[in-house]
Amino acid sequence: MKYKPVDLSQVKTYPLRERKSKVSIEDFGRPAGAGESFSEFLNHIPRILAGRDFFELIASIVKAFRDGKMVLANIGAHVIKCGLSPTIIQFMEKGILTCLSMNGAASIHDFEIALIGKTSEDVDVALKDGSFGMAEETGRLMNEAINAAEDNGLGMGEALGRKLLEIKAPHISLSILARAINLDIPVTVHVAIGTDIIHQHPLSRGKTMGETSFLDFKLLTSLISQLGPGGVVLNFGSAVIFPEVFLKALSIVRNLGHKVVDFTTANFDIVGHYRPIQNVVRRPVSLGGKGYSFIGHHEIMIPLLAGAIMEKLNER
Repeated sequence: MKYKPVDLSQVKTYPLRERKSKVSIEDFGRPAGAGESFSEFLNHIPRILAGRDFFELIASIVKAFRDGKMVLANIGAHVIKCGLSPTIIQFMEKGILTCLSMNGAASIHDFEIALIGKTSEDVDVALKDGSFGMAEETGRLMNEAINAAEDNGLGMGEALGRKLLEIKAPHISLSILARAINLDIPVTVHVAIGTDIIHQHPLSRGKTMGETSFLDFKLLTSLISQLGPGGVVLNFGSAVIFPEVFLKALSIVRNLGHKVVDFTTANFDIVGHYRPIQNVVRRPVSLGGKGYSFIGHHEIMIPLLAGAIMEKLNER
């Protein structure tokens, strides 16, 4: 033979116990049992891969809360459509969230929930006759608030929250926007013109849309200047708008000389997207800190996160 098989008899080995192993039985989850508490349930989650990341994130959020650091949450539309407003509001009322942002669609769902207790139309049906997005009250009331906001020097988030309080919306207790106003928590709304149903309404004005959302961008940028070290940024379900807005805001504050480093970021979504991974999880913490990514349905993952945080806060 031109080439001879390698002789394995001279290969050097070492004892298994001397090897560094990434998985240990100490990290294993425990079998579930009937009638257990939520705290006991958490012990079923292995401290391996995403399970380890999950508990690291919880520890970072709890530490930020106890140290008085900023915890910013961004909310995509599906978070509200999946019935999670009470969970987000609980975060706010407990003082865990110090500021919030959302895209235009999330603000619409929040507004409609407060107004009539329902949201999310059947797009497939409504699109066929051109009635999609044409609900009168949503378009009129939200545009009234936005159009008046510029004269009052308000950003879009504050304007919408104050409008719900002004009209005494029947289900206002479930509005993130209104609750933020009551709790004096900054809330910002970031829109792309033409993406939201209220842009179709006769009262819609591009000038006020742009000015009020731009003011919110500057407010969010100011908040991000106070993020590090020790703060936390949570992106719940925004695949494009928040990742892009966050990255630009972070660049501005660093350009202005703020040392925004050593903070934690986490992206929660039902599938993995390029922009959240790059602009939330990876790039912002390249100078220090850590980013996490969790894939799963919001209606399961966010209550799980909230419950785990509450359990951690109750520990002595």
